[in-house]
Amino acid sequence: MPHKGSCLCGQTTIELASTHPDQIVCHCTDCRQTSGSAFSTNVLAPKKDVKITGPVKEYSIKAASGNTVTRVFCSNCGSAITHLTAAFGDAQAIQTGNFSDFAEIPIGTELFVKDRWTGLGPVSGAAQVQAMP
Repeated sequence: MPHKGSCLCGQTTIELASTHPDQIVCHCTDCRQTSGSAFSTNVLAPKKDVKITGPVKEYSIKAASGNTVTRVFCSNCGSAITHLTAAFGDAQAIQTGNFSDFAEIPIGTELFVKDRWTGLGPVSGAAQVQAMP
């Protein structure tokens, strides 16, 4: 099922032509800071299946892995849209908080659980990965 979402102000829209049976929660420091919360929720989508329209800016940073991660966000409201790195190959991580229908899609994996906030327990049934696989 394709997915359509938008940033907080609605100026940047995201369309995913791919389907996603589950999501990834990431507890790494970069994802926490990008989301402004204790974690981020994402899917890895093939780049060819992603269409982003509207005003965006990019910010690149070297991750703990040594890879450069480029984060894309709405240049008007600042909503995180996606992030890309060579480690993802032909895919990119899409922040699912911008899509209302992802509220119904289960969490399949938690990444960087070594950095999970103490007050948060594991998601039942989700794979628990200490860092980036």
